[in-house]
Amino acid sequence: MKRFYLASALFAIAAPVFAQTVWTDWTAATAGTPGSATGTLNGIGVNYAGEVLSNRVINGTFSPFWAPASSFVGGTASTSPASVGDIITLSGATGTNTVTFASPIINPVLAIWSLGAPSVAATFTFSASPTLQAGGPNVSFGGSSITVAGNVVSGREGNGVVRFDGTFSSISWTDTPEFYYGFTVGTAGSAQVPAIPEPSSWALLGVGLIALAIKRRRA
Repeated sequence: MKRFYLASALFAIAAPVFAQTVWTDWTAATAGTPGSATGTLNGIGVNYAGEVLSNRVINGTFSPFWAPASSFVGGTASTSPASVGDIITLSGATGTNTVTFASPIINPVLAIWSLGAPSVAATFTFSASPTLQAGGPNVSFGGSSITVAGNVVSGREGNGVVRFDGTFSSISWTDTPEFYYGFTVGTAGSAQVPAIPEPSSWALLGVGLIALAIKRRRA
């Protein structure tokens, strides 16, 4: 019985907490090549440096186009970017695009909308290799799912979500020309890297678990 309570307590501490995907609320942008944008992601500041199409930064009004939900919800992506309705749009200008987080992010996700055209493929070549979480057509131009091969994401009217496994302070990529497509970035859970308990914290935890076991045994 004592072992059961001890195992239960440790499981409660170690078990991961899953939450809905939260997407960046982009609050300001400057169009250009390069341009820039700023926003917040679950309380963490987000900065973007790279191409921003003129009059194509849509703040809060893009929700109907991040649809259907089945194209942007899947795997660990539990919420469509339609929940925020923001996007940063691109046309594949020369140069590197970089999203930087004010605090490291665990397993960030990136949603991509309308990458490429039916007859013209377009790609994102990332600094890290992502995994595909969801994909399918969009309500505006149809299309299909994006595809992933190593660190390259491709599409012909491609839509979907990819995840970067690990802890990231930034994500960078280059892309290829095709007017126009877009992206946003998000995460699940608290986003921030949890602090590692100090030795004194572990000691207090151990004392508490021992006391709990003794109390249960006497009962």
